[in-house]
Order: sequence, then C-alpha cells, then structure tokens
Amino acid sequence: MASDLTTANPNPDFKEEVREFFSEGIPENWRTRLRAGLRLEPDELIAYQKKLAARGWGAPTWPKEYGGTGWGPQQLYTFWREAANAYAPNQFHQGLELIGPIIFSYGSDEQKKKFLPPILNGDHWWCQGYSEPGAGSDLASLRTRADRDGDFYVLNGQKTWTSYAHVATHVFVLARTSTEAKRQQGISLFLIDMTSPGLSIRPIRTMDEKHHTNELFIDNVRVPAENLVGEEGRGWEYGKVLLDRERMVTASTAIFLQQTVAAVRDAASRRKIGSSLLIDRPVFASKLAQFEIEVRALQIMVRRLMADAARGAQSGPRGSMVKLRWSQLLQAGTALWVEALGPEASHFRALTGSPLDEDMPYALQGALYSRVTSIYGGTSEIQHNIIARRALGL
Repeated sequence: MASDLTTANPNPDFKEEVREFFSEGIPENWRTRLRAGLRLEPDELIAYQKKLAARGWGAPTWPKEYGGTGWGPQQLYTFWREAANAYAPNQFHQGLELIGPIIFSYGSDEQKKKFLPPILNGDHWWCQGYSEPGAGSDLASLRTRADRDGDFYVLNGQKTWTSYAHVATHVFVLARTSTEAKRQQGISLFLIDMTSPGLSIRPIRTMDEKHHTNELFIDNVRVPAENLVGEEGRGWEYGKVLLDRERMVTASTAIFLQQTVAAVRDAASRRKIGSSLLIDRPVFASKLAQFEIEVRALQIMVRRLMADAARGAQSGPRGSMVKLRWSQLLQAGTALWVEALGPEASHFRALTGSPLDEDMPYALQGALYSRVTSIYGGTSEIQHNIIARRALGL
C-alpha cells in the first residue's frame, strides 16, 4: 500500500499551497522522533507554532473572528495529511485546542483579547490543572479549593500528571468554589499565570526516561476574579466540553499515525533475516498490512467526525471511539516498529555503549511513551463506559 493518505481533494491549489509550505523548513532531525509518536521539545514546537502563525495558519480549527483559518473539514484534513506526509509535527494542543476554544466560547471579551493572541502566536504555553491524587478519572471528586477574597480567589490544593508545567507560562485549573450535594456542582474554571506566588512544581519521571509531567502544588495562590472563566460553579460544564475537545484532538493525531506506518515499512525493508528482507516474509508482511488497514479505517472515522463537527452535529460517542482506537493503534504500531528493527531496539543508545541505527532509541522510547495514551484524556475504561452509555444506552 502507498504510504500517502489517498483521498479525493476538491481544491488542488490549496493542496499544492500546503505541500509547498511543508516542503521547506522541516528539520530532518525531527523525523525519527515523530515517527515514534513522540513530541518535539517545547522550544521546537513553539518555533513551529510561530512559523504557522506567520503564515496565517496558527489556529487551523478556530473561527476567523478569533484569528483562526475558518477552514472546513476537507481543508483541515488536507492540511493535516500534508503535514503528516512531510513529517511535520502536530501542533501542541493544550492552549490551541483545549483552553483557547473554551475562552472564545465562554470567556469574557477581556479574556479573549488578553489570552487568545498569545496562544495563536506561540507566546503562551498552557498546561492543564485537572487531575489530582485520588481524582484522576473521577474528576468530580477533586478537592482543590478556590475561596473568594474581594477581587481575588485564593486557591489551595494539588494537581498531578500536569504535562509540561515546568515550561508552561499559564495553567487552567478546575477548583471547588462551593460544596454541593451533587459533586459536579460547585466547580469553577480559572486561568492562572505560572509566575504566581504559591505555585510550585515537582517533576515526575516516566519510564521513557523523560521529564514530561509534574505534580503542581497550589498554596494560597491569589488569582484575580477576572480570571474566572464564565460563571462561578459552571466549571464542570466547561470541563466536560474541554475533555470532549481533548478527545477530538485525537482526530488530527490519528492522521499522523501514517508516519508510524512508514517507519515500520522502512525498518522492515532494511532488516535482513538470513537471505531475505523482513518485509518479504509473509507473517510480518501480513502484520504490517493489517496495521495499515486499521489505520486507514480510523482515518475514515476521523473524516466522518470532522464532517459532523462542521455541520454542528454532536459527536456523541465517536470522539471516544477515535481516542480509544488511536491509543490502541499507536501502541500496536510502535511495538511493531521495535519488532521490525530487531533485538537491538530494546535498548536505549545510552545503555548499549555501541552505535545503533538512529531509529532504535527513539522506537523504544516511543513504544514506552505510547503506554500513557490509553490513560491520559480519559482512560480506555472511561472511553468504553462513554461508548456504552451514548451508543448502546447501557
């Protein structure tokens, strides 16, 4: 099968414009990390965001009135497909696809003016203050408090698994502003500057030997009342919308699975077992073909999801279906890549003391990192429950 994402394009001029943009300025050293499903370093993603913003493409999914492109689903799909084929990264989503749309949907005019432009041009990097010890998937049981004190709220509590808090300029936080009989009530959403006194960060090292995530401690942090998003006590409502958007982010990410398909094929085309190439062995060729079929099936589901969103239809359980399937396929694909590279890929370069194929340390790192995809954004168990309730009525 061809590695390109084949689909009819009603606007070949737009396709060529996007392809030309991505043909220039994508560093070669991004390739192996992206094929492994890894994110680039924050400074690289910021530089990439600024380049897109300068071209007018900084916010592909935003309405034009807020600085977005106003693209329809076909243009979005073409943009993401050409980015994937050029080994460009997916844009970092915490500001762009999570809190940004919440601000332009529910925020005040002042919040829109203050926060949206720096998200679009890459000057602000946002992290997410949702999960807590004992309140991860069961977010309604969060205990971080926000008490009103004149023109401020005073926040106290702890957040965990806060990705990139150590480089973020801002954090959006769910906190309890009142105690109600129903746990989902009395929760509010706040926008906080990470330089605020009382915020402290403790790194969490993950098994891929990277520092992505953190514990965030909130001790008497004074947040201006104008940084409350929307109405007090409606944070759960906004948070649900945000989590649905986080699952929708997977729509673009699923298209980038094509990079992993290409990585597996390339590795299998280089590796010899005896006198034959791995790619020519029927058992492995069958595994690769099945993986690519399933990736393409997911991408078809993504296009349907995007079409629904374009006409204002609720995604229902489809966002959860895409998120669930994407995490499964990323895990399967990175494992297949390690298999294609061979036994040497089971070690990081630093542990072997000998030169390895450039892909090898990244392949293992990607396989390890992919394990978290069935946890963040709502665990796979949570996604199964959502699908059961919304699709099957259970």
